[in-house]
Amino acid sequence: MNKLKMPTEKGVPSNSRVLMLLAQLERMNGEAMLVDTENVRQITFKILHLIQTQEKTRKELMSKGSSGMDIILVSLENTQDLQTTLNILYILNELLTVGGGRKVSVFLSKGGTSILLQLLVSASKESLPSEEVMLQLHSLLAKVGPKDKKFGVKARLIGALNVTVNLMKQNLQNHKLLLPCLQVLRVFSANSVNAISLGKNGVVDLMFKVVGPYSKKNTSLLKICLDTLAALLKSKTNARRAVDRGHVAALLAIYQDWHQNDTRHRHILIRKGILTCLKNVINIKLGRKAFVDADGMRILYNTSTECLPVRTLDPLVNTSSLIMRKCFPKNRLPLPTIKSAFHFQLPNVSATGVPHMYNQPPGVDDVVDESDDNEDTEADTEIDTENENENEEDDKEQNAENDDIETDLNKLRPKQCHSRPFEELRIYERFFRELSEDFSQGCTFDNAKAGGNTSTSLPSPKSPQQIIVPKSQALSSKQHSATPTQEECPPAKQERPHTQTLPSSLPYPRREPDTVLITKEEVDGEALKQASNLHPNPNPRSQAGLDFEQELVQELERVALKREGFHVARVEKQGAKPLSPHNGKGAPLPPLVGSITEAGKGGLGGPDCTKDDGLEEEGGDRGVLEVPDTAILLPLHDPDLYVELVNGTHSVPQYSEVAYPDYFGHVAPTFREHILERVYGVQRLKIFQDIERLIHPNDILDKVVYDLDIPSFPVIDDGETLKFNSQFESGNLRKAIQVRRNEYDLVLNSDINCNHYHQWFYFEVSGMRINATYRFNVINCEKSNSQFNYGMQVLMYSVQEAINGRPRWVRTGTDICYYKNHFSRSAIAAGGQKGKSYYTMTFTMTFNHKDDVCYFAYHYPYTYSTLKMHLSKLEGLRTPQIYLRQDVLCNTLGGNSCPLLTITAMPESTTSDHICQFRNRPLIFLSARVHPGETNASWVMKGTLEFLMGTSPQAQSLRETYIFKIVPMLNPDGVINGNHRCSLSGEDLNRQWQNPSPELHPTIFHTKSLLQYLAAIQRAPLVFCDYHGHSRKKNVFMYGCSVKETVWHSNNGASSCDLHEDLGYRTLPKILSQMASAFSMASCSFVVERSKETTARVVVWREIGVLRSYTMESTLCGCDQGKYKGLQIGTRELEEMGAQFCVALLRLKRMTSPLELRSQAHLMDAESDLIETCSKVARSGSDRLNT
Repeated sequence: MNKLKMPTEKGVPSNSRVLMLLAQLERMNGEAMLVDTENVRQITFKILHLIQTQEKTRKELMSKGSSGMDIILVSLENTQDLQTTLNILYILNELLTVGGGRKVSVFLSKGGTSILLQLLVSASKESLPSEEVMLQLHSLLAKVGPKDKKFGVKARLIGALNVTVNLMKQNLQNHKLLLPCLQVLRVFSANSVNAISLGKNGVVDLMFKVVGPYSKKNTSLLKICLDTLAALLKSKTNARRAVDRGHVAALLAIYQDWHQNDTRHRHILIRKGILTCLKNVINIKLGRKAFVDADGMRILYNTSTECLPVRTLDPLVNTSSLIMRKCFPKNRLPLPTIKSAFHFQLPNVSATGVPHMYNQPPGVDDVVDESDDNEDTEADTEIDTENENENEEDDKEQNAENDDIETDLNKLRPKQCHSRPFEELRIYERFFRELSEDFSQGCTFDNAKAGGNTSTSLPSPKSPQQIIVPKSQALSSKQHSATPTQEECPPAKQERPHTQTLPSSLPYPRREPDTVLITKEEVDGEALKQASNLHPNPNPRSQAGLDFEQELVQELERVALKREGFHVARVEKQGAKPLSPHNGKGAPLPPLVGSITEAGKGGLGGPDCTKDDGLEEEGGDRGVLEVPDTAILLPLHDPDLYVELVNGTHSVPQYSEVAYPDYFGHVAPTFREHILERVYGVQRLKIFQDIERLIHPNDILDKVVYDLDIPSFPVIDDGETLKFNSQFESGNLRKAIQVRRNEYDLVLNSDINCNHYHQWFYFEVSGMRINATYRFNVINCEKSNSQFNYGMQVLMYSVQEAINGRPRWVRTGTDICYYKNHFSRSAIAAGGQKGKSYYTMTFTMTFNHKDDVCYFAYHYPYTYSTLKMHLSKLEGLRTPQIYLRQDVLCNTLGGNSCPLLTITAMPESTTSDHICQFRNRPLIFLSARVHPGETNASWVMKGTLEFLMGTSPQAQSLRETYIFKIVPMLNPDGVINGNHRCSLSGEDLNRQWQNPSPELHPTIFHTKSLLQYLAAIQRAPLVFCDYHGHSRKKNVFMYGCSVKETVWHSNNGASSCDLHEDLGYRTLPKILSQMASAFSMASCSFVVERSKETTARVVVWREIGVLRSYTMESTLCGCDQGKYKGLQIGTRELEEMGAQFCVALLRLKRMTSPLELRSQAHLMDAESDLIETCSKVARSGSDRLNT
């Protein structure tokens, strides 16, 4: 034994009495302790008295450097005297009771746990074990056990488990001793091996002898017992044992009893403990079955419903909800197959050509399989977004990304050689005529500037047409093969004059293509006036006058309905057989736009709608509706041109209808749309409503009202049921089921030739009643979380609102949430993972107009035909100073053309210097919409194209600086057919860049070939950027590529220090973060992940050698920073982002080539003007309207 160390802490006397007593006790350790037991009793008693009466004594014993604890523990080991043992146990209890943390650590470091356990076993072997010794030992073990990580192992090896169990069995009525024994047993049970061993010894049954019905007595004992039982039931063996003994029903009965009697809610922890036991039992299949058989769903549903009004009972409600969700029987998704309702036959390629294509043998049920009842279901730690913080979800995603980081430096370093011979790439020279154009052959320079540079001729805009509106008689006849009469034909179109007489006051200021807000500051009235003087608009319409809504109504009244009471439902594709809104059968009718019926006859009209003699004389049985001239409101939109271009769009389902929003257009609202603040408990409420389907099955209608899997599915028109439709370009809704009177389950269609990717939706709803609250549930979502849980709303377009002067998509819906549902997701659909479920996105909606026609979408739709229309209109914006050429890069699998744009400035003259400068401009390569569901990428691209085609000095400077090669839509087929992520090959095209197939991935193959050609001629782009949308993050941000940052994030710090890299890849994102309100530098990442090595960004960086190769991600939700903080993003902000990207390229040029730009002073002025004045004009007018 070491000599007693005297404490040296300030304030502790060296001649302390307790230290003297400890010195005496140390000298007596050994044989003296067995001989002089009375003296040892006196010394230990005096030490105990000092500890109980003097605070400083405890400090002296536990002070740093003191060996007091060693002496006490050695004495405890050596003594055989009962009283001395009790004195020392009392001393330890006193020392460890106050200020436990550090003192317990000291106790553990001295080996105290093993000494106590050994003493426990020794004491149990005595003929009459001392109850007081057992009480004190278990009290001490209960204090130190939770702090000792190996406590359970030590207890099992020493043999202390059975000692505690036997002691409990003998003292079930001795609550004073039973309590510490349960506390120790709870710690024992935390070890899984111990839990199984204790279960074999009958401890689970023993616990149910303690747990009982409601009582005001011994509540602390019952709480500890329930905690112990919950720990034991984590073992599947013990859970099965509890099920076999019928303990599930007993737990439910006990819980019900406590719920009924604990009216003042003083024993919430006991009730929570019972639920925790149930939650652990139902982790096994037998437990779930026993729970359902014992009517557990109804019991917990009823008790939870009664608890809902009391906020303090939320822990009970949340746990009950989790139990019910896990025990809810897994339902089959109401589909015949998870494959898409549409099929496209792929060209004959090798079997390895389509590695991800879904191909299941006939007769195999791919909707559900044996995995649905697998015991290894998802853990109860599933995302419960009721109380989850969005930042926590971001952290989880970031951790997942860190596991995916590429660590192989060989895969990170750029390739040194080209993968294709130049002779193969020479055919792409025809797409780069600007690099060899001399502007002298065949025409003069002036003629070249005035003439076209497009490789294809686009249809010219036509005059507004009158729309023939069928009455109810006409709609009835559409169900038969009636030949259209002469009177039914629309009046002949008249050519639109080049100049139109417009009203002096328009409903919305016409925006010049490049007057987009670029800076973060607001402009006041004086600045706006100065900007107008600096850049006068020759069109007086740009001066916003009266209130937007009033002026828009006045304008539309001039050109809108000639017959009141009719609403436009949809636009049917010209030159095709229109579909009947009732039975889907085609009939050879003249080209129609709209499908309208009278009120009172299943139509959309008002209640007082009667026949109009004038209309009958003009159009027989049809009313005439003159569509408002959208071109007045939107410079790049023309309804007639849109319908004409739709005829050349090829879809797999051969759509013959045009959705009204696409036909009429979208005018961005002038008001701000805030991120929706989530109502507390809304997700829980929705889940309870889902559980009601099992509790009250008689209340469920389960009526299919729309089904793409059944050809010519009849339209139910009973006045109570909503009507659905998605058979138009970009539409996606496979099935609609009426669950309750005002509740509908919606099933999305998977991507063609694929078995998953359910996220994008776009569908039509009609037949609604006003002031009725409807609930819509999209039940086959796949992602584990969504921005719908963090304030994002769905988008709705009301036809009635459009006719009333508000043609726009608006954020809408309340009680929005996203959660895991009870529909099973087969292993086939889950990529081989078993026991997965789908997720529900639910929202409620109250409609403002009776029998309106409304469209709902995941995000602002942007169709392929819309792109073609915008490109055609952009052609009209070309001036002699703009070099614009549109080529067809290739045709897609579906037979649609993929446009390629070249935009730059014409050379100033045909002199060799100007031609040389023209040819040697750096190239910027942009692409978008490789993922069809990311429609925001197209709106950003629209902003970029409008800016590039603008007439401002900034746009001209940008064109003079760069040559832009743009592929605005990489996946036209996916966009047309309503896919979310894939092309018709059933593959994600942004994972095919490493080795694209010319047959299966033509747009990627030829786009990569363009870049390979540029690399081969030493003209690799200065910047490559692929526009995308992000569904789980806010703001706009970029992904880039960096070897150094990738290695650094892989925790290989030594390697990263040795790497040298050009940091120019950070310049463009940094510029954007300084000038774009929606852009977040903090969200940017330049790490290369393994899963992204086949994406455009990484392949262009690695194989083409483009340092600044980016993916620019735009949020689908909104922003949490800057000027747009707390707002949902709209088309105006997205287009603004596209323009801001262009301005950032100007700054980039200045930073990379400062001397060159100093010689072009107008570039510096252009940036300044854009930031301070001109670009604020469009926004400032609408901001005034907001105020």
